[in-house]
Amino acid sequence: MHEPVLLEEVLTLLSICSEGVYLDGTGGDGGHAAAILERLSARGRLIVLDQDAAAVERLRARLGDDPRCTVVRANFRELGAVLDRQGVATLMGVLLDIGVSSDQLGAPERGFSFMADGPLDMRMDRDRSMTAAALVNDSEERALADLIWRYGEERASRRIASAAVRARREAPIVTTGRLATIVSAAKGGGHGRVHPATQTFQALRIAVNDELGALSEGLEAGIARLDVGGRMAVITFHSLEDRLAKRVFREHEGVWQSRQEGGEVWVGRLPAVSRVNRKPVLAAHAEIKRNPRARSAKLRVVERVGAPTR
Repeated sequence: MHEPVLLEEVLTLLSICSEGVYLDGTGGDGGHAAAILERLSARGRLIVLDQDAAAVERLRARLGDDPRCTVVRANFRELGAVLDRQGVATLMGVLLDIGVSSDQLGAPERGFSFMADGPLDMRMDRDRSMTAAALVNDSEERALADLIWRYGEERASRRIASAAVRARREAPIVTTGRLATIVSAAKGGGHGRVHPATQTFQALRIAVNDELGALSEGLEAGIARLDVGGRMAVITFHSLEDRLAKRVFREHEGVWQSRQEGGEVWVGRLPAVSRVNRKPVLAAHAEIKRNPRARSAKLRVVERVGAPTR
């Protein structure tokens, strides 16, 4: 069974109330969800979301017999609509574990990884029409370079885009192996600890699944549904996700500003939150040794507060 990242830290910082209603927006293999259920009483409830149909099947097989748990196929950006359908007004906790699951990475036919050759797909929700192959083969060179730079923070984005355009003139780029080879040749040099295609694959995956757009909407929707005292925990795995989560949380935390006419005014976005941990929680060395995926994980947690007061 896949080991969920930062499990004990998540459980501790969510400060789970045994009779509360919780939502896991990225169910995956159900590791976090199963651990949350263990801390709920018969009056507690857990709603688990995942946009991947295969993940939903696994979640229902693992958790579906528990009457306290409801598994729904949906992107976490839709959590407000899901809660409305479930008759749930507010939550005591929300968890988002962002990124690709081990099952997705380990399935060559899903096209997320360059470690095994497969179709260049990368869709988390396979009902979506856009694939990574479509982006690579149909985008103009400048747009492709911009995408790789924006979402992959890849300095060699222009060389990679140029190489991809030349290669696709000979034949469409439809496999992960061929794209990885093209990217590696464009960047040159040997393979270090990080594969040369890592950032390009990340960029395409983010674009195909609109991951940053979904994260922004999911964060806002989750905060909006928290009860006072409820907490939201977010685990990110790269800087783009972490910066976005940090910015949204900071905006809802707000600041007190002095007014010319005297006194202070709170400036921020409602509902207001306070940060539970000022700095992100990182995995301990022992966990990283057991689970290398935890190496880049960062956990940030906020708590919903009432109206800002001095």
